[in-house]
Amino acid sequence: MSTPIASLPTPPRPLRLPPWTPWRRLASPPVFEVWVARWWAPLLALALPCVVPGLWLTFFVMPADARQGDAVRLLPVHVASAWMSMWLYALMAFWSAMALVWRGRVASALAQAMAPTGAMFCALALVSGALWGQPTWGTWWVWDARLASQLLLLFLYLGVIGLRAAFDDERRAARLSALLALVGAVNLPVIWFSVHWWNTLHQGATITPRGAALEWTQLAALVLMTLAAWAYAAAMTLLRARCILAEQRAAPPRPRPTVKGWR
Repeated sequence: MSTPIASLPTPPRPLRLPPWTPWRRLASPPVFEVWVARWWAPLLALALPCVVPGLWLTFFVMPADARQGDAVRLLPVHVASAWMSMWLYALMAFWSAMALVWRGRVASALAQAMAPTGAMFCALALVSGALWGQPTWGTWWVWDARLASQLLLLFLYLGVIGLRAAFDDERRAARLSALLALVGAVNLPVIWFSVHWWNTLHQGATITPRGAALEWTQLAALVLMTLAAWAYAAAMTLLRARCILAEQRAAPPRPRPTVKGWR
């Protein structure tokens, strides 16, 4: 009678990690700083071949408009800056929420790093809009719903920057600025839908799901300027976040509060 052969143990199945697991390593400040050192320079270099032909198309190739004349040449700069100011604020609010929930240093640094770049693009959108509006509307500024909400966005950016600088306690400053960023995110749909909700002097959307109401040189210049703005904003955000983390690491530890005993 033959003896049964002992069954071999079943080999364990290989562990399958979620696809987002490698990206979670970037939440570690040392890993994030190494990753930033590798990518911020290529991103900044990518902005140059986009902005140079974009500006060339804007000021030398785009035809003048029959009604607005040469003022329409500000369209690529104005629209790209306005888009970036809203996108950066949305991302700043997202990373602020991540910092409040998970208390991550990288998320807090990213939220802080986006504020100056977002404020710059917001100010550029307002200035280019004023330069565009003066020859077409006959005035530099009107209290239009789109313009007023965009100005409020600039004040929100400045408020986040000011709160970060107003407190010596880094945790308190990060928490208060994150709350302001989240509350201010309500302004984003107001900016986007203001031309649909109210009878505004500002023109409607330039690009809709039905297509773009632009001449091909205008569309090409707008795409190039938008790509340049994205690359520049990404490079500056990563580099500034890296500097913020380095400053936090080099800062002396906070002294623990002591309780004086009763005499």
